[in-house]
Amino acid sequence: MEHLFETYPELRQDLISFLSGFLSEERVTLFNKVLNSRTRYITVVLEDIYQSQNASAVLRTCECLGVQDVHIYENRNTFSLNPQVVKGASKWLNIQKYSSTHQPIEEVIANLRSTGYRIIATSPHINEVSATNIDLEKGKMAFFFGNEHNGLSSAVLNAADEFVTIPMVGFTESFNISVSAGIILNTLITRLNQTETNYKLSTNERNEVMYHWLSLAVKRCDLIKKRYLKERNYI
Repeated sequence: MEHLFETYPELRQDLISFLSGFLSEERVTLFNKVLNSRTRYITVVLEDIYQSQNASAVLRTCECLGVQDVHIYENRNTFSLNPQVVKGASKWLNIQKYSSTHQPIEEVIANLRSTGYRIIATSPHINEVSATNIDLEKGKMAFFFGNEHNGLSSAVLNAADEFVTIPMVGFTESFNISVSAGIILNTLITRLNQTETNYKLSTNERNEVMYHWLSLAVKRCDLIKKRYLKERNYI
C-alpha cells in the first residue's frame, strides 16, 4: 500500500473516508478524539526487558497517555506481552522491534537522533534532572528504559544526551520500570499540555495513524480495501 500512497497522495484520505463508513459514528468520533491527544514528540525505548508484565504495563501506560510510538530492543531477552496486563493497548500503538543480532543499539540511537530525537537515559547520573525540570522546548525526546536488573547498557549511557531521574525518599533504590515510565510520561504530558509546544501529531501523521486504526477495526478490511482499489482503477 505504501507505494500507492506515494503515487496517489490523496488515496489514504479517500480510504479513511471510505472505511469510516463501516464503523458507527460514535466509534469514528472516539478515534478522532483519541487522535487529538496523540504525540510523537515523546517516544519510549525499552532495552532488553525480560518480564512480560513490565513491558506490557509500559505499553499500556504509553497508550493511555497518548504516546504513539514505542521501540523495543532485544538483546539477551525476547520481548513478549502479557495479555492480562496490556489489555489490548498494544494494537493501537506503532511498535518497532529491533534485535542485537541484526542491529546494534548504537544504530538505533543514531536513527532516532537523525529524526530529531534527544536521547534521554532514565538512570541516576551526576548530571540528571527530574521530569519536572526537563527542557521541553529543546525538541523531541526519546526516553530509554533499561533491563530490570542491570538498567541501561553502557552503550546507551555513553550515547545519552541527557539523563532523567525520579527523586526518591524511601530506602528502596528504584521504582519498578513500569512505575518509572508512568511517573515520567505523566509528568511530561501534563507539562506539555500547559505549554504552547506543538507536540501533537501533524495532519499527515494523524492520517497515517487513523488509517492504521481503521484497518484494525473494520472487519475483513483487506478484502474491502482490495475491492475499493480495483473499482477505482488503483490496481
